[in-house]
Amino acid sequence: MKSFCLIALLFITLAGCSSNQSALNAHGHSAIALQHLIIGMIVICTVIWLIVTGFLAWTLIRRGEVRQDEVSTRIMTRSVKSAATATAVIVAGLTLASFYTTRSLSISGQPAVVVTVKAQQWWWQFIYKDQNDVTVFQTANELHVPVGKNVKLELESIDVIHSFWVPSLAGKLDLIPGRRNLLTLRADRPGIYRGQCAEFCGLQHSHMALLVIAQDEVDFQRWAAGQAAAAIEPTVEEASAGKAVFNSKPCAACHTVRGTPAVGTSGPDLTHVGGRQTIAAGLLQTTRGSLAAWIADPQTLKPGNNMPTVPLTSDELRQLAAYMETLK
Repeated sequence: MKSFCLIALLFITLAGCSSNQSALNAHGHSAIALQHLIIGMIVICTVIWLIVTGFLAWTLIRRGEVRQDEVSTRIMTRSVKSAATATAVIVAGLTLASFYTTRSLSISGQPAVVVTVKAQQWWWQFIYKDQNDVTVFQTANELHVPVGKNVKLELESIDVIHSFWVPSLAGKLDLIPGRRNLLTLRADRPGIYRGQCAEFCGLQHSHMALLVIAQDEVDFQRWAAGQAAAAIEPTVEEASAGKAVFNSKPCAACHTVRGTPAVGTSGPDLTHVGGRQTIAAGLLQTTRGSLAAWIADPQTLKPGNNMPTVPLTSDELRQLAAYMETLK
């Protein structure tokens, strides 16, 4: 029974290595280099463990035959010296492998896309810029990138230290207040890759996820053109009423919806919020129900976040959720 439990635990553990947030499920230049380093270290450590375990088993089996003479003492002395030398060589080799892997993480070539990443408690702001460093549009919690192209990320923090980590595409790098760190990543194939803040940053640290959506060039350009456009005008009466509610309530003081009077900057840009897969940094799937639940009581869903509870009637809440859903 114990053997069965150990085997089951092993398979459950290995299953986690193939998810969309695993350093062993690499689909980016930097992530592949790190994957090779990890696998190499695992193989070397496994071989060492097997050798040590084998010698230990051999010693236990033949413990009654061990002789305490001069020849045995010399053999033991040589064995210890050889093991110490091998240890030094292996540690030096792993250190050099780690050093050269770190150097290989830098990606050469001009970036096709430049994005300023601003981490805040507890969400991600992505500001897309053109080659002249002029902001084109911004979004939240979802980073779209073209496949096979270099994407330069300018990492900044608004409040405390955060850490940007998408293990399937690149290593982690901290975002430090008052400092800009640079990270270049490149996705080798289309897909959706989950990321996470990897530095404890407060109460809702575990609810600070992000998605990197890698698309082919045509799909990415189509998405970028849509994001750069102003919000669509609602055509349904309920959503139109929701727009009026949004602009008349404190929502417009914190959020931007381009094409409307709402130009707030303290909260995420909501111009195309209905087209995102999740809201609240990966906490909820984007549906009308989850939008309504978040608007009605954000502090219950994500205690400590900076969004206040806005007093709304049931009709206003329903209309506002309908409007948010249309912003795609």
